[in-house]
Amino acid sequence: MLPRILCLLSFLLFAPPSPAGEPVRPFVAGSLTKILAARQGKPFVLALWSVTCTYCPQELEALGRIMKSHPKLDVVLVAADTPEDAPLAAEMAAGFGLGNAEQWVFADDMPERLRFEIDPRWHGELPRTHFYDGAHRLEVVSGVVPPPRLAAWAKANAR
Repeated sequence: MLPRILCLLSFLLFAPPSPAGEPVRPFVAGSLTKILAARQGKPFVLALWSVTCTYCPQELEALGRIMKSHPKLDVVLVAADTPEDAPLAAEMAAGFGLGNAEQWVFADDMPERLRFEIDPRWHGELPRTHFYDGAHRLEVVSGVVPPPRLAAWAKANAR
């Protein structure tokens, strides 16, 4: 328990900055609740991905294009990696035009707990995209979201 606490404290103190200057935040138990509370009544996209995921670059590229055409679209990136991967995750996100998106990275010894908290039916497949409308009704897509579907959702929900 003590090594885990020390690891988390060092991550919090020395969190690598994202290209936008905001630190990549540690995603721990309760982080999703904070993300939802900060966006109460507002639509947003929660994109779960990994630096090692084969299909995630395609998803990040599509999200970057959509953010460019809908600058008010709120995208939150959660890398299902480790705190050590945060610099690479931030670099990859910036490379796809997502440097201004809020970024998190898994920071728990048991990522299964975090996946269960996000969605008990989620078994870790990536990419996984959660669309929250203004009433926080949730639509979940596992795999790459077809660009026309992503564009339609952004058009209807980006304010």
